[in-house]
Amino acid sequence: MSTDTVDTDGGGSDPAIEVTTDAAAEALSLLEGEGLDTDEAGLRLFVQQGGCAGLSYGMRFDTKPEDDDLVVEHHGLRVFVDPASQNYIGGSTLDYEHGLQAAGFEVENPNIVSECGCGESFRT
Repeated sequence: MSTDTVDTDGGGSDPAIEVTTDAAAEALSLLEGEGLDTDEAGLRLFVQQGGCAGLSYGMRFDTKPEDDDLVVEHHGLRVFVDPASQNYIGGSTLDYEHGLQAAGFEVENPNIVSECGCGESFRT
């Protein structure tokens, strides 16, 4: 299978995930800080088993997508999503929150039917 790339900067819509300007800027800064080529490397967003509600998000930097990944581009950031995770995060938005007590990436997922009390895991 070949990697599918969706470029959303041109006004198209993306079936898997949206990325805010703040999230893209923060991720690109971190990628560059790691010495990774932002033309090839990207942020991998995935869903894994875990947490009290059953599922949790994972994120890491990858140097390139896997062959069966959906690759979306927002504001210059490449995001890699594996096929299994696409089922759980379709329609989600990745944002970066700046707060007094904490800052970090946040996934706003319309598919969630319940979350645990701490907000770290979810169920669809």
